[in-house]
Amino acid sequence: MKMLRHARQAATLAAATMLVIGGAAGCAKEDTGGTTESGVTLIKAGALTTCTHLPYAPFQSKDQTGKVVGFDVALIDLVAAKLGVTQEIVDTPFEGIKSGADLNSGKCDVAAAGMTITDERKKVLDFSEPYFDATQALATQTGKEVKTLEELVGKRLGVQGGTTGEEYINGQVKEKSLDIKVVSYRDLAALQQALATNQIEGAVNDLPVWNEYIKANPGKVVVAAGFDTGEQYGFAVKKGNAQLLKTVNEAIAAARADGTYDKIYAQWIGEKPVG
Repeated sequence: MKMLRHARQAATLAAATMLVIGGAAGCAKEDTGGTTESGVTLIKAGALTTCTHLPYAPFQSKDQTGKVVGFDVALIDLVAAKLGVTQEIVDTPFEGIKSGADLNSGKCDVAAAGMTITDERKKVLDFSEPYFDATQALATQTGKEVKTLEELVGKRLGVQGGTTGEEYINGQVKEKSLDIKVVSYRDLAALQQALATNQIEGAVNDLPVWNEYIKANPGKVVVAAGFDTGEQYGFAVKKGNAQLLKTVNEAIAAARADGTYDKIYAQWIGEKPVG
């Protein structure tokens, strides 16, 4: 009888334990996001999650400690501060950013990837007010400068896939019937490596990107020519996310008004153009 009573007590204790464990598991919830005091809904409580594509210095890249820094990062930090949260960054392929897939799937709240505002992208993304005027540039190895695309006939010209630089070059080659082999690379690092190792005779990307590369690799590469395409960068949110878009625009406007934008521009881009 004593053994039977002990067995019953053990069984009762085990059942109670399972109830406690089961109850605890039932109470545990995934982080399904949160709403800030200003009414902005975020995919993760206490954080503004940003999708970007690395590396793309000086807009976003990792420093020596592995921290993601840059012009875009600093500006989105201002948005996060306005919301009373911190910025968290997700590195993801550019295709998922520009197509709107990453924002639609809830991977991030905002996209900040040195992204040019285009009519095509506006169909799937809601853009902020422009925060940067961009210019495309042709870079070559030092001593191999060219001034025009025509001088690259019969040669290989590199571009970064999925970018407006790629679209511009393909358009120029077609329009002018130029016999140039346009080679598309998956990201900026691969494009720059191809130029450095003579796989291509020239490479096209945004001017600030080449200026940053030249600073880090003095004497190796030069900007041979520029193309003023009238491009402007914008941050993007999911279609219809008006409250977050409003906050982004307000943060940028405030930074322009109080001089913060100019300080961030000087730190990451250089002397701000007059006008």
